[in-house]
Parts: sequence; structure tokens; C-alpha cells
Amino acid sequence: MAETTHTWRFFRAGGFDQVKLETGADLLNLDQLDQKLWVALACPASGLEFDRQTLALIDSDNDGRVRAPELIAALKWAGGLLKNPDDLVKAGSSLPLASINDATPEGKAIASSARNILSNLGKKDATAITAADTADVAKIFAQTVFNGDGIIVPESAGEEATKSVIADVISTLGSVVDRSGKAGIDQAKIDAFFAELAAYDGWIKKSESEAASILPLGPATAAAVAAVKAVKAKVDDYFGRCRLAAFDPRALAAVNREEKEYLALAAKDLTITAAEVAGFPLATVAAGKPLPLGLGINPAWAGAIATLKAAAITPLLGERAELTEADWAAVTAKLGAFECWQAGKAGAALEKLGIERIRAILAGNSKAALAELLAKDKAEEGNANSIANVDRLVRYVRDLHRLATNFVNFEDFYNGGEPAIFQVGTLFLDQRSCQLCISVEDAGRHASMAPMAGTYLAYVDCVRKGSGEKRSVMAAFTDGDSDNLIVGRNGIFYDRQGRDWDATITKIVDNPISIRQAFWSPYKKLVRMIEEQIAKRAAAADAEANAKLAKTAEVAANADKAKPAEPKKVDVGAVAAMGVAFGAIGTAFATIAGYLSGLLKLPFWQLCLALVGLLLLVSGPSMLIAWLKLRKRNLGPILDANGWAVNARAKVNVPFGTSLTSVAKLPPGSLPAAADKFAEAPAAWPKLLAFVVAVSFVYSLANHFDLAPVLSEGRVVIPMFDEKARQEREDLKKKQAEEEEAAKKKAAEAAAAK
Repeated sequence: MAETTHTWRFFRAGGFDQVKLETGADLLNLDQLDQKLWVALACPASGLEFDRQTLALIDSDNDGRVRAPELIAALKWAGGLLKNPDDLVKAGSSLPLASINDATPEGKAIASSARNILSNLGKKDATAITAADTADVAKIFAQTVFNGDGIIVPESAGEEATKSVIADVISTLGSVVDRSGKAGIDQAKIDAFFAELAAYDGWIKKSESEAASILPLGPATAAAVAAVKAVKAKVDDYFGRCRLAAFDPRALAAVNREEKEYLALAAKDLTITAAEVAGFPLATVAAGKPLPLGLGINPAWAGAIATLKAAAITPLLGERAELTEADWAAVTAKLGAFECWQAGKAGAALEKLGIERIRAILAGNSKAALAELLAKDKAEEGNANSIANVDRLVRYVRDLHRLATNFVNFEDFYNGGEPAIFQVGTLFLDQRSCQLCISVEDAGRHASMAPMAGTYLAYVDCVRKGSGEKRSVMAAFTDGDSDNLIVGRNGIFYDRQGRDWDATITKIVDNPISIRQAFWSPYKKLVRMIEEQIAKRAAAADAEANAKLAKTAEVAANADKAKPAEPKKVDVGAVAAMGVAFGAIGTAFATIAGYLSGLLKLPFWQLCLALVGLLLLVSGPSMLIAWLKLRKRNLGPILDANGWAVNARAKVNVPFGTSLTSVAKLPPGSLPAAADKFAEAPAAWPKLLAFVVAVSFVYSLANHFDLAPVLSEGRVVIPMFDEKARQEREDLKKKQAEEEEAAKKKAAEAAAAK
């Protein structure tokens, strides 16, 4: 990359430095900025809150993605056509005609075309042109017959004969749409049309030169061939059965239908075209028997055989009452040349024009006339392209700076102003509004990569009931908690146009939302586990009670039949197991009691700190994991999963995350809410207990440092929290125990001496 000569300014957001794009010079010199400093190097050309037509124009290779070189090329092209490149930064909705640099040939052509467009739209005196003026290309070219797109319409021709040929091409081979919006033809259609004309004419000429073999019956040959095709399979079947009967007389009964089949048919209402009858042979089969053409023919085939006789047999062989196999072979042989000729048919698409019209077109000069019209249209290509370039320039002036501030940097995303182009709307759910919502085409594929962002993500399916429109959106929850976020919950999604959609959560990628949530998470999980266990035990107890009731009812019903119950024997193994269990429980209680007794020996303030430490010990790992994930929470994987190529770690830290998800709160100046008449009466003991614990903690801490008696001049002494008094009591008890032990020992020695 060439060494930069441009002075760049940067701002810091998202944990990294981003280039400022404040002037036209900044935009035109982006090719000199090291692409390692770009926030993104590619983005999709769809699914963004950005003009799709502009993205399609920038996407020069039509691969569905806008890449850094394409953005640079678009900026260079647009900047070179403006007198002041700063107009790119102003991003106006209209392009003043005076801003176009007409000192260059291309600029001059674009300026001229812009004036022509305004003139065609009835705005001859306008001094600026907008994208709305250039958006409807068909309207601009509506009155043109030559517009440089290589397509001519019937109105392009001055002679009626040429107009008729253009109409014939459209009616037989279809049309292509001209820039004016009308149906027309191009060079490919013309070439195909005349090739088909020549092919069809050649095919017809072959039948004319070989009429004796191809058309033995003249124009009636086609009808004869159709009549033969209609019955050929059945006639061949009949003669094949006759040959089989001649080969072995025992086959005669098999090749004719059995009597029981006729009995089954006789039980039904028969029709001439009944499928059962049509499946029978054409006539009764016998060795060497000709096919009758009248009496004796299968009723279901009588009509087809009559047509065969009239259209083919009589004209080719003369009058016949029956048809031998040799006669049949002769008929098919005489019509074989026609079938071969028919199979090689060419130019069929133009057959409906008729051979007279086809030969009239070939004999005329319509092909040269069409070529001349195409040349005239081609001559207007430069002017037409200039008109298209006007639309391109207007869109670039309006949109390129905004695209750059969502591509080269993420200023729109981090500055808190207009949402970024990848933010497609706002999701309202669980008393929160989520601004970081991204359109996704495949939630499953997107969710396979998005977890690396370290963000709590909810995928929602959105539907507009009125129109039936559907879309999928990913929403990031970056504040609050996840207690009530479950698959199936419903909310409302508002897109950037203000339209509302019914939204339902279909998939969740679980990640920490806040450290506060992580602190309470272990206890909430414990409560849920206890609730689940209680529910399971209650269900098991209920099932057991029902079983006992059923058993009791059964015993009561069979009381008179019951045998005297044998006395139960004591299960020694069960007794031993119960003993071990009770022993383990006792040991556990003893251990817990030991810990509690040790804790209770501590001063009250130390006991409070020990309990706080225990809480931190339980919640610490969860908080640590949450802190680590929140530190690395970034936007890159979320966008990469959607087709972007994010080039930086665009962090979403806790303060910024709270701005992306708003939690419900009363607005400033709101009146106090009235008391809920159905609310449960608040219990006073928790506050009282907290007050007592706080006072006791303060007193115990002060007493530990001999501050309580000193500050109160000995008047405030609470033995329960007086560490010295407690120590004196323990010393007194210890002394009394030692004296009792000494007395017992002395008494024992005296007893031993006696």
C-alpha cells in the first residue's frame, strides 16, 4: 500500500481507535489508510437498513457483498465528478446541477443527461435532481424508441412491414423488456428468428422435393399416419397372438380371454369404451387369421379401426373387409418416410406463421432493416449510460458517507445518534427495549457462531398478521436479567419504518447479562432445584398414597376371602442398613454442629463477616465467569455470522450495553402510584431483623476495640456482645471444671487409700 500523505484524525470507541471521516478528502484518501485500521472489510448487500439499489451499484462483481476495494472505487468515481468532494459528506437528498464537475467529458455528459431527465419529467427549470427523479428509469425513457440498450420495439420501425416482422418475432420467440418498459427484441432474438425461418423452410422444401415417398397421400398423409399411430400397438398385439396360436394350438385358449373373465364383465353395466373391454384383443385370435375391419372387431376399438380403414387402408390398398399381416406391413412401410420426415421437423416455433408468411419474410429485406434499427439504438448507448450514471451519482452523493461511517468506522453505532445500518429495529419484551436487533436469514446457522460474542442473544420470529410477512431477528439483551426470557415468550418488534410485528422467541444463546445477575444466580438455581425436588417428592407421595388407598380398598373388598396374615420376620440386613444410615446422619449433624459451635464462639462482627465471606465463596465463581465474559463481549462475531467481515474487536462493555437495552422505569415527574389494594401486607420482621443485626454488628465491632464502654462511660454494656464479659464467663466455667475434676481425683485417691 502506498505511503499515506493525508493527515488522519481518530476517535476512540468500543475499546479501539477509529478513523474520523469528516471531509471529502478523508473519503477520497481511504485507499491510503491501512486497512488494518478499518472496522470492517466487507458487508452483505442485503438485510441492512440501507438503500439496496445503492449497494447493488457499489457491488460491481454482483457477488452479494460490498468489499473495501468496491467502496473505495465508488468514492473515487463520485468524488471525481464533483467540483467539491465535501458534498459527499453533506449527504444531501438532492444533487445540485452546479455541483457536477462538467470540466471532464464524463461529467459534462452526466450534467447534460441530468438536465434532459428533468426536462422529460416536466422540471425544466429545476436546479437540483433527486433519486426520486432518477429512480423510475422506464418513465425517463417512456417516450424514446432508441435508448442505447440494444433492444428495438415495434415503434422503432418506420415501415409497417418491419413493424410486422418485429411483432412476429415477439409472438413466436417472446420478447425482452426495453428501457422504456415496452416489449422488444434484441440481436439474439433476431438471429434465432431468421435461423428458425430458414430451418422450417428447408424442412418444408424436403417434403416438396420428395413428395412421392414422404407424402404418398398428399395433404391427407398426416391424417393417415395419425390413424395408424392410434391403433398400431393393438394391431401388432393381435397379429403377434395369431402367430403364437399358429406356433402352438395349445396357446389358443391363453391368447384369447377365458370365459370367467366374460362372466365377471357380464355382471356389470357395460359401455363400449369400458376399460375391461379395451384391454381384450382387437378380435378373436386364431392361427393365420386376418384382422376383421368391421364385424367381429372389439367394440371398444371399432371407431379407431373404422378411422384407420377410411384414412389409410382404403387410400393405400383399396377397399378391404379384413387386413392381413402382410397388408399391415405394407401400410406402415408406405407411411414410414413421412414419420421420419416428421421426426426431423425444424423451426417448429414458427409453424403458426404458415409457410407463405415465412417465405415472404425470407424473400424481403426485413433482416437488413432490423440490423439498421439496432445500429441506431446502439448509437444512443453513450447518452443512455449517462442517464444511468446520473442516478448512480445522485445515490452515491446521498449514501456513501453514511455507508463509510458504518463500514470504515462504526461511528453511527457508538455515537448514540442514528442507529447503525445493521440495526433493523427495536424489540419490546419483558419490560425492556432492545436496540441491537439484527436481521438473520438462518437462526440456526447464525447461532453457531454468535455465542463467541459473549452476549445474551434471543432469536425471534416476527410476523405481520395483516400482510402475512415474516422475518427472523436476533436481539441482544445487555441489561436486566434473564429470569423470564424463555423460548415461546411473545413481544412486539418495531422495524425502522415504524411497522409493528408480532415477535416470539424461538432460540436463546445464554450468556451473562450482568454481574448482579451472576451473584444471585447460584441461589436462584438452588431454589429452583429445591422446588423441583419438592414437586417430585410431592408427586411421588401422592402416587404412593393413591396406591395405598387402592390397596386398602381391594383388601376391604376381599376381607372375607383373605387368609390370616403370617407374622413378618425381621430383616436383619435392613436393620443393619438403617443403622449405618442413622450413623452417617449423626456424623453429619455432629460435623455441622462442630462448625456452628466454632462460628458461634466468634465475636458477632466476625460472625457477620464470616457469613458474608461464605456468600462470596458461593457466588464468587459465577461472578468471576460473568466478569470475564462481559469483558470480552463484542459485536464482531454477531455481524460475522451475518456475512460481515469485521476487522476489529468492537467491544460492547457494561456501560455501553446498558444504552443498548433500556429497562422500564417511571418517567421523571411522574405522580406516585396509588397503593395496590390487593397487595399482600408487607412483613415487618425482615426490616426489624436487619436493623438489629446492623446495630449488633456495629456494637460488637466497637466493643472489640474497647470503644463501646469508653464512649458510653461504662453505661452501655451488653453481655451478649461484650467480648470481655464472654471471655470472663468462659474462664469461670473452665476454672469450675478444673476444680470439679480435682475434687473427683482427690475423692478417688481417698477411696483407694481406705
